[in-house]
This record gives sequence, C-alpha cells and structure tokens, in this order.
Amino acid sequence: MGPKSGTGSATGRELESEVKPKPESKATPKSKSTPKSKPKATPKSKPKATPEPKPNAKPKPNAKPESHLAMVRRARRINRELAELYPYAHPELDFRNAFELLVATVLSAQTTDLRVNQTTPALFAAYPTPEDMAAAVPEEMEEIIRPTGFFRAKTKSLMGLSTALRDNFDGEVPGRLEDLVTLPGVGRKTANVVLGNAFGVPGITVDTHFGRLVRRWKWTDQEDPVKVEADVAAIFPKSEWTMLSHRVVFHGRRICHARKPACGACPIAPLCPSYGEGETDPEKARKLLKYEMGGRPGQRLSPPPDYPGAPAPALGAE
Repeated sequence: MGPKSGTGSATGRELESEVKPKPESKATPKSKSTPKSKPKATPKSKPKATPEPKPNAKPKPNAKPESHLAMVRRARRINRELAELYPYAHPELDFRNAFELLVATVLSAQTTDLRVNQTTPALFAAYPTPEDMAAAVPEEMEEIIRPTGFFRAKTKSLMGLSTALRDNFDGEVPGRLEDLVTLPGVGRKTANVVLGNAFGVPGITVDTHFGRLVRRWKWTDQEDPVKVEADVAAIFPKSEWTMLSHRVVFHGRRICHARKPACGACPIAPLCPSYGEGETDPEKARKLLKYEMGGRPGQRLSPPPDYPGAPAPALGAE
C-alpha cells in the first residue's frame, strides 16, 4: 500500500499543475521527472523484502546434521526427562530371587510380561529350585507354562539351564555375564536383566522396545542387539545402564508404541527427531496411553510399593 499511495500523490500534483495559469506551466517538465523516481524506488523496495525468511521456512535441520556431541547431550536429557516421568520404573517380571528372575526372563520370549507373571506362581510352586526343575517331567512342565507359548522349546531351555546350574554352579545362578550366557536359552539380553536386577551389575537390556526407541531417537542406526548395546553404552555412564533400560522400556510400552506412538501425549516430544510418526492430536493421543498412564493395571501381580498403578490380575481373572 505504501508504494501505491506515494505514486498516487505524485500524480495528483501533476494534474494540479496542469490546471494552473501558463506561467506556472514551466514546472511541468520538472513534474515529468517524477516518474523517473518510480522505477528507482520500485527495484530498491523489492530486494529489501525478498531476503526476509518466511516463518515456515526451516532448512537448518536438513542442511546441518546433528553432531555426535549434540546427540549425546540430547540423549542424556531424554534420560533425565524419563527419570522424572517414571521415577518408579522397575523390571516388570515378578521374582523373589535370581533363579526366579532367570526363569521368568526366559519365559518372556514371544509373550507379555503379564502372561509370564500369571504363569510363574504355579511353576515355582512346583519347582522352587534348579534341582527341582532339572528333575521335572517335561510333559508336566509343558502343561504349566503352556499359556506363555512355545512351551516345548521353553521347557527344554528351562530344564537345560536348571541342569547346568545344578551340575556346574552348585545350584546357584552365577553373577557374571560370561557364565550366564553358557546356560541353555540365555543370551546377553537375559543375562543383563539378571545381572542388573538380581546382582546390581550395570547392564543394558536391548529388547524390542528398547531397540525401537533408541533408533527413533537416533542414538543408533544399528539393528543387531549387540551393536545397539555397544552404541548406547558409549553414550551413558555405567551407573545409568540398568535404570535407563527400565525407563526406555516403560516409555515404549506406555507411550511410544510400535504401530501408533502417542506423539501428542509424549512429554519428550520436543527432543524426539521422529515426532509425527504417530498420533499428534493431544486428545486422540491420550486415548492410546497404556497401563497406569491410561488408568489400567500394569504387568506385575506384585508391583513395587511405589508403583502408581493397580496390580495386574491373576491368571483367569482378567
């Protein structure tokens, strides 16, 4: 509007000069020079407006990739945010000793922690020690653990690891990773769960939830669990490894789901480079929240005292 109004006033002056007496007509040639100022003013005004960036133009994220140092700082901030969000994070398998945790972790493959927790009371009532489990009748154990799926393969693993504990470790669960991984059906993930939660030895547990989230957060691009573990271990001090694992898994189960993350209800959304993969509408996202954040029981029948949700129901009571 500015340039247009200026041009209009100049034209008005020209018209005014034309109706004046002839002696004043000498000013007419001067007034003819005013249009010359128009092309000069027009190109000058355009360059000033053109360089101004548009509000929605943000080329920086794509133009300059995040440095490793910036990623480490962001990862550690996410961990701090998760610690505030889940101060009660814990292993979601019910156990009373290292042997029960080991067995429960083996059973948790390809099923939920809830289903394992609903199954293990009867299992441990029948086989409370490695010696008892090593001497079990396979068909009887299979029937007890049938609800967890793959019950024949799991029975073979449980009887095998119980036999190894009885014969090689005096019936005690070893507290070293190199010993644990020699047991049938026990890999690094299971070993780290046992070490971190039964022995207090720091370890990173790379399950499906953990791997999915750390890739979404760009902490690693690896798919192999061992490489994922190594990449994440390099970001955090050892003292954080066990609790970091719990917090990430908690977040993956409650908010950052595999198929439809609740992005719009995620407290760490500003730190997430994958924001928008899931539901961003806050109201719709809140409906996706699970467990205690969604007002429902968690996975454990016997949760820790500080757990804010209700205990899970026993088998058959769902």
